[in-house]
Amino acid sequence: MSLHLWLAYAGIIAVLIAVPGPSALVSMTHGLRYGRRRALATVIGGVMAAMTLMTASALGLGAILAASTTAFTVLKVVGAAYLIWLGISAWRNSAPAESIVISGQPQAMPGLLKLFRKGYMVGISNPKDLLFFAALFPNFVEASQPHAVQFATLAVTWAVTDCGLMFAYACAGRRLSGVFANPSRLRLLNRAVGSLFVFAGSALAISAR
Repeated sequence: MSLHLWLAYAGIIAVLIAVPGPSALVSMTHGLRYGRRRALATVIGGVMAAMTLMTASALGLGAILAASTTAFTVLKVVGAAYLIWLGISAWRNSAPAESIVISGQPQAMPGLLKLFRKGYMVGISNPKDLLFFAALFPNFVEASQPHAVQFATLAVTWAVTDCGLMFAYACAGRRLSGVFANPSRLRLLNRAVGSLFVFAGSALAISAR
C-alpha cells in the first residue's frame, strides 16, 4: 500500500470514528462513572467489535447480508433491540452519585470483563457496519500487492485510531465527573444517555440498507 493511499485512509477513518455514536457515548459514560483506566476496557471492547466486523466482512459475510434481505433485517432488529434495551436500562438507572469516581477513589465498580462486554456488544450491534467495511476497504486495497498485508494494515490503523479517539471520549467523560456528582444531575444524565440509545436503536430499526 502506497503512503498517500494510507494517509487518505487514515484521514477518512479518523473523521468517521470521531463522529459521536453509540460507542463514543458508552465510552464517555463509563469514563464519567468509572474513570479512565476502567473505561479503557470498554474502549477495547468496542475496538474488538470493529475487528470482528472487519474480519467477517473480509470473509464474505458483508456480501451475504447485502444479498439477503432477511438475514440483514434479522440482525438489524436484534441490534436495534439491544440498543433500545440499553437506553431503557440507562433511563431507569438509579445508581447513586457515589458510584462515580470521586477524588480518584472508585466505588461500586463493575468488573473489567463486564465493561469490555458492554463495549463489545454496543460495537457489534449494528450490522450496517459489515456493509460499511465491505464498501470501504476495496477502495484502499491495491490489486498488485498482497491483500492480506494490506488488510492487516487497514485493520491495525483502524484499531489504533478507534482506540485513541474512544479513549479521548472516556477522558472527556472523566473530566465531567465532578459536575455529575449531584444526584439530580446524574439522573438527568442517565435519562439523556438512555434517550440517545433509544433513538439510535429506533433509527437503526427503521433504517434501510
